[in-house]
Amino acid sequence: MFSFKSILDLLRAFPNEQACILHLEQVRWNGIVISPFDSASKVYKCANNRYKCKNTGKYFNVRTNTIFEGTKISLQNWFIAIYLFTSHKRSISSYQLAKDLNITQKSAWFILQRLRYSTVHNSFLRELTGIVEVDETFVGGKNKNRHRDKKVPMSQGRSFKDKTPVLGMIERGGLLRAIVIPNTSSKAIQPLLLQNIELNSKLMSDEWKAYKGMNKYYQHKFIDHGKKQYLSDDCTTNSIENFWSHFKRSIIGVYYHTSRKHLQQYVNESVFRYNTKSNQTDTRFNMLLETTNGKRLTYKSLINGKGSI
Repeated sequence: MFSFKSILDLLRAFPNEQACILHLEQVRWNGIVISPFDSASKVYKCANNRYKCKNTGKYFNVRTNTIFEGTKISLQNWFIAIYLFTSHKRSISSYQLAKDLNITQKSAWFILQRLRYSTVHNSFLRELTGIVEVDETFVGGKNKNRHRDKKVPMSQGRSFKDKTPVLGMIERGGLLRAIVIPNTSSKAIQPLLLQNIELNSKLMSDEWKAYKGMNKYYQHKFIDHGKKQYLSDDCTTNSIENFWSHFKRSIIGVYYHTSRKHLQQYVNESVFRYNTKSNQTDTRFNMLLETTNGKRLTYKSLINGKGSI
């Protein structure tokens, strides 16, 4: 594996398309090529970096069944996009990426959506444990900042008319998880807590009623924000609220707007960035490459909202 700390190092490590292909093959297969059509099949190496699955008779290459399949964009450009996507603290807009790669904004947006689709790494999927802070936020802007003709009536507080709620869970000193939710009721929130947080962990929340009854499963403490309480002994939600602050800055400062339809992908991107914040640039780059396998995403499925997206 190559080591690099800057975009210049990246271009030195991958000066041409063949170098990118060999690196992706190493990350994906680690020297043992596996057919995407039949994992038990013998594989024959063919010309032009192609392989043949013996059992199915189908040909494939390192792009097959990944986010890179079906695109005419070179792997070198993809690698540059991955570097920019993973190394910028608040990501990069599709307009800026289009300029950097000399492609259309539509293509750049599709690249970024495919990368966001690949941000859920296996190492992030374990249950959260220890001291876990939970909180919700709302994405969609403030009514007071809108023009008069765009204001939404009766949209204050926890109204979902113009905002989308997101539930966040964070281990102190550990992993973060965030999920777009339909509303902030106990029916929406409590099953997600039970699915993602190990039983008997220490659960820290605010006074919102959706967390009532969680003391049956966790060591639950809460603080009362309504009474201007933000710290009680070791009980606080400052860590998750700090993440919300960074997440919203990326939305406001880089993207300006996100739709409900694609919001989970933007959330996943910020979660990936947080969970890899202590990793070196090349390690984070390769972690994203690892997750591209089996993540083919067509433009049709992205726009129509079908499949995993």
